[in-house]
Amino acid sequence: MAETTERVLRLLGLFETRSVWTGPELTEVLGVTTRTLRRDVERLRDLGYPVAATPGVGGGYRLGSGGRMPPLLLEEDEVVAVAVALRVGAQGISAIGEPAVRALTKLDQVMPPRLRGEVAAIADATALLPGATDDVDTGVLVVLAHAIRDRVRARFGYTGRTGEASERDVEPYRLVATGRRWYLLAWDGRREDWRTFRLDRMAGVRASTFRFTPRPAPDAVEHVRRAVTRAGYAHRVRVRLTAEVDAVRRRVPAAYGVATEVRPGITDVESHADDLADLARHLTLAAFDLGATLEVLDPPELADAIDDFTARLAATHGTEMAQAEGG
Repeated sequence: MAETTERVLRLLGLFETRSVWTGPELTEVLGVTTRTLRRDVERLRDLGYPVAATPGVGGGYRLGSGGRMPPLLLEEDEVVAVAVALRVGAQGISAIGEPAVRALTKLDQVMPPRLRGEVAAIADATALLPGATDDVDTGVLVVLAHAIRDRVRARFGYTGRTGEASERDVEPYRLVATGRRWYLLAWDGRREDWRTFRLDRMAGVRASTFRFTPRPAPDAVEHVRRAVTRAGYAHRVRVRLTAEVDAVRRRVPAAYGVATEVRPGITDVESHADDLADLARHLTLAAFDLGATLEVLDPPELADAIDDFTARLAATHGTEMAQAEGG
């Protein structure tokens, strides 16, 4: 089997070096019989490579359009999964962004038109927050992406944060990835409001045949970012940092706060938490790393939590210094 695969790959490589090869030329170069050559040509055709054969004088074998890549031995859902992963790499990880774009371009050249449509639907329907990863059933992605593209309602069972199960019938607008989660931004007609749904909490996702007229939608990334940071927390806090907004967003994960530029060099961060002490630690260390001053805008209790944290740090540092001097 390995020898056959190597031979077929070599045959494909020969087609890339010259437009037309006669049968005798190929059998001589490959060291095979005419019968084996015909079998290898059929294997390439079975893999989707358009190998044309022209009989008579001046005829021979040639590789048609769309056959300039080694065999792509992937199932259809695997192709979609690879495309999603490459898109995440292209947008979310700067070190591999350019290679991911090149890989997507090459993959697009050999994908059947139908699969190309699947990937395009996901690309058009998806937004990405920094730090996103691919942690979702690609089948759910495809169904929702198609519903967004075709402007048809989506239906699914949904389990809320408290464990309450319900059936949803929504107008889907955008897929957003952040952290290790994927979210759907949709208009919920029953609640007459925009809602954010985690894909991993959905069940029985399906697209209906009922079309809807698009309505003005909020910015999907900002809407989901705020929904993620405030959902179910006891405290809402706002702080101001003397740092550029891009630097703050790199240092403060989306799960810990939404950064908004006040003016160049001044950034406000809004966050939500159950434990103010934990949030005080994260924000204080972020300010230290950024070389920024930290001002608490709301609530006063956060300022107290920050004072407690810095006091503990000072006490710990003082103890370590005393031990070092005593030693």
